[in-house]
Amino acid sequence: MALSKKPVTGMKDILPQEMQLRDYVAGVIRETYGKFGFTSIETPCVENLANLTSKQGGDNEKLIFKILKRGEKLNVAQAVTEEEVADSGLRYDLTVPLVRFYSNNAAQLPAPFKALQMGSVWRADRPQRGRYRQFTQCDIDILGEASNLAEIELILATTTTLGRLGFRDFEIRINDRQILKAMAAWSGFAEDSFDSVFITLDKMDKIGVEGVEAELLEKGFAEETVKKYLGLYDSLGRQENGVAYLAQTLEGVLEPSVAEGLQEIIDSVSATRSADFKMVFDATLVRGMSYYTGTIFEISMPQFGAACGGGGRYDRMVGKFTGQDVPACGFSIGFERIILLLMESGFQVPKPPKKIAYLIEKGVGGQALCDIIGRAQEARQDGSQVLVARMNKNKKFQKEQLTAEGYEEFAEFYREALKN
Repeated sequence: MALSKKPVTGMKDILPQEMQLRDYVAGVIRETYGKFGFTSIETPCVENLANLTSKQGGDNEKLIFKILKRGEKLNVAQAVTEEEVADSGLRYDLTVPLVRFYSNNAAQLPAPFKALQMGSVWRADRPQRGRYRQFTQCDIDILGEASNLAEIELILATTTTLGRLGFRDFEIRINDRQILKAMAAWSGFAEDSFDSVFITLDKMDKIGVEGVEAELLEKGFAEETVKKYLGLYDSLGRQENGVAYLAQTLEGVLEPSVAEGLQEIIDSVSATRSADFKMVFDATLVRGMSYYTGTIFEISMPQFGAACGGGGRYDRMVGKFTGQDVPACGFSIGFERIILLLMESGFQVPKPPKKIAYLIEKGVGGQALCDIIGRAQEARQDGSQVLVARMNKNKKFQKEQLTAEGYEEFAEFYREALKN
C-alpha cells in the first residue's frame, strides 16, 4: 500500500500561521471564562461505548468512530453483533464526558461546579465548510445551579468572549424546550410525535413555512393540527413580545414559570446594554440533542450564515449515571467556525507588548525616583509592559531571570548618573 502525504478525509494539517491564531483565541477564551469563575478540566478522548450510545447524543450517535476490542477480547470470527467487537469510541462532544467526569468526582468538586473544557472531538460526518471529522470544541458548563442564574452567566461569559475577539452585531437566539412542547400540545399533536414534529420544525430556516407544512402533512399529521400549529407561529411573528404572547395563548398548557424564567434571562442579559449583540426569542429554535430539558440557545452570525455555537439546560443527564438528577446547563462555542471567520476577515493576532525592565540602584529616591516612575508610566501608555524594580547585588543573574520571563529591554538608573 502506497503511503499518503495527505491527511485522512475530513481532517487537516494546521500550519503555523493558523496555529498562532488558534493559540491566541484559546488564550482569550480561557482568560475570559476564568474571570467568570470557570475552572479548566480535561477528560479522555476515548469513552466507554455504552456512554456514547445512551440515546442522549441525538444523530451524533450515528457518527461515532468506534474502537475495536484488543487482544483476547477481540474475536471477529465468532462475533454476531457490533457490540462483540467494539467496546469504546472517540468522543463526539464534550458534554457526555463532562457528565461522566462529574458523576465520578462530584464529592471533590464545589457546588455549583463551573467547568471549562477545550479539546478535540470526532464525528464521522460529511466534511464541509467549517466542519471537519476532527475538530476542537470549547464548552463551559454549570452543574448544581437550578436557577436561571446559570443561563445568564453562560450567555454573558460567551458573549463577552466573542466581543473580545472582535465580533459585533451577532444574535443569541433563545427558546425553551418546554415552550416547544406546549405549542405542539396546544396544536393537537400527540406527545409521542413531538420529536418527529421538532425535526421538521428545525428545517424552517432552510425550507420555509411551506416546506415545513408539506413535510408534516407527508408524515401523516392531520391537516387541521398542522394549520393550527403553523398559524400559531404566524401570529407569534407579529407580536412585539413573543414570550408574553405565548404565556397568554398557551395558558393551561404551559407552566407560567417557564415563560417568566425565559423573559427574566432575556431581560437580565439585555440589561448589560452591550452593543455587540442582541437577545432574540426564537420559537423555532429546536437544538438537536435529546438531552435538553429546558432553555436552549444558539449564536447566530450573519457573516457565517449558520450557528456558531449553542447550548442549553440538561437537568436529567447526570441522573443517567448516578440515579439522582443534578441541574446542569452548558454553552459551546463553535471554535472551528470562529477560527474560519477570523481567518477570512484577515484578523491579525495582536503582538504582545514590549517588556521593559527599569532597574534602579538602591539609594535612588526623591525627585529622581519620581522622574523614573513618570517615564515608566509614559512607556506603559505607549503600550509597553514596564517592570520597575530595585537592582540586585548580582545584577547579571537578575537580568538573566528577567530575560527568561520575556523582558527584552533594560534601563538601568544609578545614583551618580542621575546627579548629572
